[in-house]
Amino acid sequence: MSTQYILTDFVRRALEKAVYDKLKDGTYSGRIPPCPGVIAFGTNLSKCENELRSTLEDWILVGLKLGHTLPVIGNIDLNREPAGEPVKAV
Repeated sequence: MSTQYILTDFVRRALEKAVYDKLKDGTYSGRIPPCPGVIAFGTNLSKCENELRSTLEDWILVGLKLGHTLPVIGNIDLNREPAGEPVKAV
């Protein structure tokens, strides 16, 4: 049985949609089109990717906290209410 981590999978799939541009000054910008406002900058591509991941993670957490509707990416819908069994006190 494999373990699934829904937030990790969402972040991975969102980052697959990232678009990077090399700027005139040699630095990089990155954005994820399905996630409005998720943009990052870095002095090299690796730093830009890391910053974009961090920005995306923060964006998801703030969006969930504030009840924003997040995009469905790779059939992962973070907007659904969690379903599960009630936990009984031990």
